Amino acid sequence: MSGALFTSLLVLVLCALILGLVLAWGRHLACPPFRGGEAEQKALDLLKQWLSSVQLAQYESTGHFDVTGCHSGKHYRIRHGRQMNIYELDQNNVAIAVWCFGPEGCLPVGDIMLAQKITLETDEHAALAVANRCR
Repeated sequence: MSGALFTSLLVLVLCALILGLVLAWGRHLACPPFRGGEAEQKALDLLKQWLSSVQLAQYESTGHFDVTGCHSGKHYRIRHGRQMNIYELDQNNVAIAVWCFGPEGCLPVGDIMLAQKITLETDEHAALAVANRCR
């Protein structure tokens, strides 16, 4: 590879990295994380209203709750968080995969978790079709 071609590729890669950092930083500024406040409390209150008594007790003691997928019957654990917070569990409650999906927009964590719960319990296939999965 010639020196000029290598330099051009290096500049192109650096420009792509800088653009990615600028876009990520811009998203952070447009949607700052919620830190307490009225919106976050209202979202958590709504989430708790939608949880079964078992899920609510689990969430209040551990910071997560379990749901069953409507199509597969698989068990998922939704941890308190905005992303990479859904664990697929095996029959021994051991995590075998981590899923990430949620609604678009800058939302409090309670609203995101509620959307994840409702989607897994009512349209699991659609949720997993758009989700990112890690082992």
